[in-house]
Amino acid sequence: MLMRTDPFRELDRFTQQVFGTAARPAAMPMDAYRHGDDFYIHLDLPGINPDSIGLTVEQNVLTVRAERAPAQPDGAELLIAERPYGTYTRQVFLGETLDADKIAAGYAAGVLTLTIPVREAAKPRSIQVTSSDHKQAVTA
Repeated sequence: MLMRTDPFRELDRFTQQVFGTAARPAAMPMDAYRHGDDFYIHLDLPGINPDSIGLTVEQNVLTVRAERAPAQPDGAELLIAERPYGTYTRQVFLGETLDADKIAAGYAAGVLTLTIPVREAAKPRSIQVTSSDHKQAVTA
């Protein structure tokens, strides 16, 4: 059996029972970096059913939406409710250098990983330098 010691958590639980409100889900922590020709975004989504994850891209805005349902079965008496549930949403503004049409997404161990390739036009490239120098005769 678990001991309840935090009076404020009890107040939250009571409020949820009386008003039917759930605690607002916490932010969706994110890491983002570029490695080579790809841009990576890792989003922490522990306890999320992969089927509840939705990704949409409109113009240059990527929206990630996921939902986590309460873990307790119907009719169970809730003793402690510290884990947030509900709908999580995060928007990321994509730069013009990223190819939003080719985003790949994978979910493993509670982490959603998005791989976004860099557009060909935005990749570093070498430019050939030509020389038009003519040898000039030196007169004395």
